[in-house]
Amino acid sequence: QVRLTESGGGLVQAGDSLELTCIISGGMTTINLLGWDRRSPGGQHEAVAWISRNGNTNYGPSAKGRFAIARDYSKSMLSLQMRSLQPDDTGVYECYGVTGATVWRGQGAQVTVSA
Repeated sequence: QVRLTESGGGLVQAGDSLELTCIISGGMTTINLLGWDRRSPGGQHEAVAWISRNGNTNYGPSAKGRFAIARDYSKSMLSLQMRSLQPDDTGVYECYGVTGATVWRGQGAQVTVSA
C-alpha cells in the first residue's frame, strides 16, 4: 500500500515562491509515474507537473518555466518548487503516484496566493 503525504502549503503573496513536498511510503521504487495536480476553487482539475521513472519531466501550461518537480529516492520524497506565484495558482495541490493501473493520491495541500 502506497501512502503519500503533502506538506508545505500556505498563504503567500503574488510573486512569492513556495515549495511543496510529498513523502512517499510503501514503495516509492515501485511507482512508474509521480506528479502534482491542482484543484482550483472552482473545481477545475489541472495537471501541474509529472516525472516518469526514467526521470523525464513534464509541465502543464501554467507551470512551465515557473515550477520545478524533483524526486529524491533517498528521502522517499517528491517536491514541487514554485516561483513567481500568481492568484491563479491558488488551489489544493495533490501529489500522486501510479503503479500499474492504480493511482495513489495524497490528501492535498492548500496553496493560496493573494494579489
